Amino acid sequence: MKLEKDKKWKWPAEKMREWTDAELKTRDREFSDQLFRLKFQMAGGQSEHVTAVRELRKGIARVKTLMRERQSGANQTK
Repeated sequence: MKLEKDKKWKWPAEKMREWTDAELKTRDREFSDQLFRLKFQMAGGQSEHVTAVRELRKGIARVKTLMRERQSGANQTK
């Protein structure tokens, strides 16, 4: 499957810190959409990519953490 070869959702946190706020929001949406599709396939018995689900969930968590860090950092400077 394309997911296993691509792994476009797996990014190191250091690289993610270089993304802009708009890119973070876009990636959050992409990861969430991909996770939804993958869970739907698993429920239908078409896919068994448990590791892909785990990595997507971690990617979403990283993005949300970075967004929260930036938000709290902006609030502290005010």
